[in-house]
Amino acid sequence: MLETILTVLEVLASVALIVVVLLQSGKEAGLSSAIAGNSDSYMNRNSKGGADHMLASSTKWIAAVWLILTLSLSLV
Repeated sequence: MLETILTVLEVLASVALIVVVLLQSGKEAGLSSAIAGNSDSYMNRNSKGGADHMLASSTKWIAAVWLILTLSLSLV
């Protein structure tokens, strides 16, 4: 029973991790827009409350949860 619950939680964490990583903007997009003179500069995108910052933080937390679930499943 515990193994089934952990497996379902790991699948959900895996899907969430994939979605969050795919939603992040690429690093090369920032370089090309900086050269082209786009108003969406590096400083504007990386402000404290930006969406990229939230997605990066979410990626770290979801990856940590996924790692803990994977280790827990290996011990069960």
